[in-house]
Amino acid sequence: MNLICAAFLFLVALLLALAGVTRIGVWSIERRNPAVGEFAEIDGVRIHYVHVPASAGASLPPVVFIHGASANLKDQMLPLRPLLEGRAEMLFLDRPGFGWSERGGNDTLAAQADTIALLMDRLHIGKAIIVAHSFGGAITTAFARQHPDRTAGLVFLSPASHPWPGGATAWYYKLTAVPVVGWLFSQTLAYPAGMAQIGDATACVFSPNKVPEGYIGNASIPLVLKPSAFRANAVDVAQLYDYARSASPHYREIKAPTVVISGDRDKIVYATIHSVGLQRDISGAELVWVHNLGHKPDWIAPDLVVGAIEKVAGAPVDLQALAKTVEGRIADDAYNDGKCPDIKVPDAELAPT
Repeated sequence: MNLICAAFLFLVALLLALAGVTRIGVWSIERRNPAVGEFAEIDGVRIHYVHVPASAGASLPPVVFIHGASANLKDQMLPLRPLLEGRAEMLFLDRPGFGWSERGGNDTLAAQADTIALLMDRLHIGKAIIVAHSFGGAITTAFARQHPDRTAGLVFLSPASHPWPGGATAWYYKLTAVPVVGWLFSQTLAYPAGMAQIGDATACVFSPNKVPEGYIGNASIPLVLKPSAFRANAVDVAQLYDYARSASPHYREIKAPTVVISGDRDKIVYATIHSVGLQRDISGAELVWVHNLGHKPDWIAPDLVVGAIEKVAGAPVDLQALAKTVEGRIADDAYNDGKCPDIKVPDAELAPT
């Protein structure tokens, strides 16, 4: 009995120590990565955003950016805002629960899409081109279906949108999404484990392309290790497969001009399932397939992303030619190939040539 008591006390002490480490670590992360925008209360939830008003010479419609999992508004704002400044009104936001935004009742993708629409209302943005990366692609499909009158065009970057073989996700997402146990995990182990893995995980997100110098710090990626953000991220990812199964048969309802940009070396999502699926299911969608591109077109090919925005806005842009230019820049990239294996696509799913 004494041995059992001692083991229990040791476990409690260990958890308290890890909780203390997490509190100090999160405090440090928040100090190094303060909010950079403004806040709006949407249905009682504080949403952090950066709104760049249109200039007198703006030639493009408003553009709203929806970031992916484990990220925040800086992930798209840093590479894309400089290329669009003065050309379009822009809205970058921390999705509910991420960065500096509160979560509130935004546990479903549909709710997050509605919150984005309400934020647009608050800022008097009518119709906008929606630019979405990765997990943001799934939310954008919800937005386009729920708010077609607000959708001027869609640009998907390495999206997640369709059911994939087995529906598997990383074990820690499933664990963190579990009530009580997930809360305890996020308050104790997520921060130290996350900090130990953040470099390698980021390398695989970009692979085979090079991680931009200072990316993790500049884009405030460690903010996802805040317990509340870590849980929000886990809840989102844990429900993605079920959402994709139920929603993807209805993507044919989407009528907005659409461009999908994807790389044939994406090591995070099944590009030939998600991106090819969107091209198939959304009438008139153009798929821009970039050889030797990983999961981050927004950082590795921002010129191509801007071209896609111009294309859905009605400009006669040759995106396939732009893609060839990008391919020329990254043709020899082989960063972290050894530690980041390619995703094996089922034989029935063939990549476009």
